[in-house]
Amino acid sequence: MTVIQHKPVNPIAHLSAEDIEILGKELDAIRDRVLAERGESDAAYIRKVIKTQRTLEMSSRAVLLFSLFPPAWVVGTAGLAVAKILENMEIGHNILHGQYDFMRDPKIHSTTWEWDHVSPAEQWKHSHNQLHHTYTNVLGKDNDLGYGIMRVDEDQKWYPMHLGQPLWNFLNACFFEYGIAAYDLELGRNLRKGRHKTPEFRARLRGVGRKIRRQVLKDYVIHPLLSGPSFLSTLAATFTANLIRNLWSHSVIMCGHFPNGVETFSKTSIEGETRGEWYLRQMLGSANISGSRLMHVMTGNLSFQIEHHLFPDLPSKRYQEIAPQVRALFDRYGLSYTTGPLPKQVASAWWKVIRLSLPNRGAARPTTDERPARALATSGV
Repeated sequence: MTVIQHKPVNPIAHLSAEDIEILGKELDAIRDRVLAERGESDAAYIRKVIKTQRTLEMSSRAVLLFSLFPPAWVVGTAGLAVAKILENMEIGHNILHGQYDFMRDPKIHSTTWEWDHVSPAEQWKHSHNQLHHTYTNVLGKDNDLGYGIMRVDEDQKWYPMHLGQPLWNFLNACFFEYGIAAYDLELGRNLRKGRHKTPEFRARLRGVGRKIRRQVLKDYVIHPLLSGPSFLSTLAATFTANLIRNLWSHSVIMCGHFPNGVETFSKTSIEGETRGEWYLRQMLGSANISGSRLMHVMTGNLSFQIEHHLFPDLPSKRYQEIAPQVRALFDRYGLSYTTGPLPKQVASAWWKVIRLSLPNRGAARPTTDERPARALATSGV
């Protein structure tokens, strides 16, 4: 049985309340500088990425009209997978965060953008922007932490059903966009509490149903039919492209909040939370991925998850620019900046999924509700 290591000493015990608020002001200053500089170069960047993505998607779909031929299948599938990743990660995710609302372009705006995903944009914005980014890594409040189907902290009570969480996580990775749609609906919670019959839930469910029908019609009916004799091979190619996109986005997002070195928080630790404490929670509850410029673009710059969680409404291409300034603050305040290459971070996240599927070894540890709030709460601020 896997040995569950006890958590390290409180990582912010050396910080006073004053230190934390000064840290918050320094981060505010970084944000204000970027906002003052934000402008045409950021607008030109997102327009270029959108144009590149659409060109790649259209050309890949054109190649797949001849997917009966293996070279066309491989090239078209690879191109479509990359196009879908770009649309979800660097374009859709960031536009829906309002990062480009300053352009006042009605076609590239968080209130009008609809992405290539089965979860409707409005529902995703609520669960992601409003809930996840507000309650980052707070157990019982942030459903992104384990998506409500996994044990994500050794202080959580273990049940035999947790033995299956590596399998649940793998299936969630393969069909990630559908998992996100269910998560946005808070499907499990609403079913358990009998809220699935309420008019509000039924309206949201119909919205997801309409979006799923639209996506399925586009990917698995219209485009394969246009391929004529290549119908089945184009169908397989589109399914494969969606699978690749799902596995990639799941891996990137797992790396953002789940590897070793990332902290979780109890509900009581955020009571009366100040601006500085909120910033600090984002710093402790997020992790980065190191890599090339191409890696950053393909992750939607979520390879800079720490910077994204500090400043979710700044244009994503700015995260690489400010990362050295943010890391300098980590060093100055004696905090650990969690980062590493993609294979290392993915392996770390998956190892945590596996080890937390097993019961803790040794003396029983308090449950989340019984233990004192750690991190921010135990710092005395």
